[in-house]
Amino acid sequence: MEEHIEAVQRMQDYIGSNLYEDISMADLARASMYSPWYSYRLFVQLLHMTPAVYIRRRRLSESALRLRDESARIIDIALDAGYDSVDGYQRAFYREFGCNPYEYSVNPAPICLFKPYGVKYARKERDAMMKEVKTVFVRMVEKPARKAIIKRGREAKDYWKYCEEVGCDVWGVLSSIKSISGEPVCLWLPGRLILPGTSEYVQGVEVSRDYAGEVPEGFEIIELPECEYMMFQGEPFEEADFGEAIEQVWDAIKKYQPQQAGYCWDDTNPRIQLEPIGSRGYIELHPVKSMDL
Repeated sequence: MEEHIEAVQRMQDYIGSNLYEDISMADLARASMYSPWYSYRLFVQLLHMTPAVYIRRRRLSESALRLRDESARIIDIALDAGYDSVDGYQRAFYREFGCNPYEYSVNPAPICLFKPYGVKYARKERDAMMKEVKTVFVRMVEKPARKAIIKRGREAKDYWKYCEEVGCDVWGVLSSIKSISGEPVCLWLPGRLILPGTSEYVQGVEVSRDYAGEVPEGFEIIELPECEYMMFQGEPFEEADFGEAIEQVWDAIKKYQPQQAGYCWDDTNPRIQLEPIGSRGYIELHPVKSMDL
């Protein structure tokens, strides 16, 4: 089973590195090191979609971000995404996101982007352990008064339980919303922001205080005050070791004494978790307040 997972991951990696090239089943077979027929079967079995659908959805989501952030012509974006005409691109975009690409470029309302999580890294349990003790870096971060668009769960206190309660498509929707921090966030809400019957752990996106855009159905917007944070960042890690990377940062946070820097923990503001990305290390932000206040 492990060999099959590795094979599909190699195909995903190949697609990611050659997304805008003509990718054949023979190319993916060479990446997987199995026959084209068996590679196709493994891909569908583990990712529940064909390679063609996977590539199409990745290209469409990348094109949506270009429509949101660039002033490129739709015809150029359509051609880059592998479509021969604007009409074909428009139809595919509408089927995927339920809106017209031109309308989205003018008014980029939240949509559910396709998030291509690696099959190798999606499993909760890991046999491999990180053998070396890694350094955890700490620095101060100031966040302005802002809003956050969030989706609440029911009882979740961590990512896995949240996904069981809410599903894993939330991150795709949040990724389509332009954030003042550049990416979506996971939040452990303080008691004052938890509604009866809702979860402590939520996913959201930080937006400006004057945000007046659309709030997706089932989401809500909350106010967050100006706050100082201690940002804990681990060393870069192999993606397969993300669980151990998180544990090491958590251990460092437990041992850290903010009083030595003239601060104490602030339990009135949310704790923030960023998406674990191996190339930058695991990052978590804990709110603090000056002991002089």
